Amino acid sequence: MAKQLIVTYALWAMGGPLGLHHLYLRRDSHALLWMLTLGGFGVGWLREFYRIPDYVREAKREAEGVRHSRAACPRMGLARFAGQVCVGIYFGSVALISLSFLNYFYLIVLPLSVGAGVHLVSCVGQQTSDLQKTLTACIVTSSIFYGSRVSPLPISIAASVTAAQHRRFKPVRRVGSPPEPLGFRLYRLSLALLAFSTPLGYCIFHNTTATLYYISDCMSALLDMFWFFPWLRGVAEFFVLLPYQFLCALTGGSHYAESWRKVFEVLLNEYSKKETEAM
Repeated sequence: MAKQLIVTYALWAMGGPLGLHHLYLRRDSHALLWMLTLGGFGVGWLREFYRIPDYVREAKREAEGVRHSRAACPRMGLARFAGQVCVGIYFGSVALISLSFLNYFYLIVLPLSVGAGVHLVSCVGQQTSDLQKTLTACIVTSSIFYGSRVSPLPISIAASVTAAQHRRFKPVRRVGSPPEPLGFRLYRLSLALLAFSTPLGYCIFHNTTATLYYISDCMSALLDMFWFFPWLRGVAEFFVLLPYQFLCALTGGSHYAESWRKVFEVLLNEYSKKETEAM
């Protein structure tokens, strides 16, 4: 146990916000939660400094096949309940940012997103909950607060209360049964990460692209205004390229400004073509 404890603390220190120590202890739900929230928004990672010995003991009991009493109900801590509410709001906010353009968003997508976040927290460690009832509470609450931007809050609270009411212990692995291979576990975690990050990445890329197009159009229009004063256009172009010249000075290279100058020439030509076609 001493060896496991030292390794766990080392992984906690090196890659704790990414859940490496939970992956080592085969706490995959906890590892996924930490990957998606960067260590419980940093607070959970720091709190674990005192919780790691308990995690190591739980992992040892799990390996030995120690079963809980069927009548026993896991303790519902305040930290777990607060985590369910916060992560549910977090998942709902991410869905609002990246998926709100979908049809039936407030009836299906938003409650499923909030419910997934709440259920993920409820599955941390040796506990779990009833996913179907948690999602049902999310859908009912979402229909009540339909169209509201603050709806992730009441949905998350309702889902957290439901998950707390139906909490139970996970089934313990049989003694002698082979553990899941690491490759399969990493594959499953990769799919979950991809499902979470793909919509958000698309939204960021789409909005960034639209913003860059808007900025480039404005800059092209600004430069095009000075076509009858070449020297004034040169001054405007100098200030437009000033951030990239500063970057060039910091990096010691000379290709950044020249490359960006070519980009602006292409944008200006494209803008001029659009203006000609519009006329």
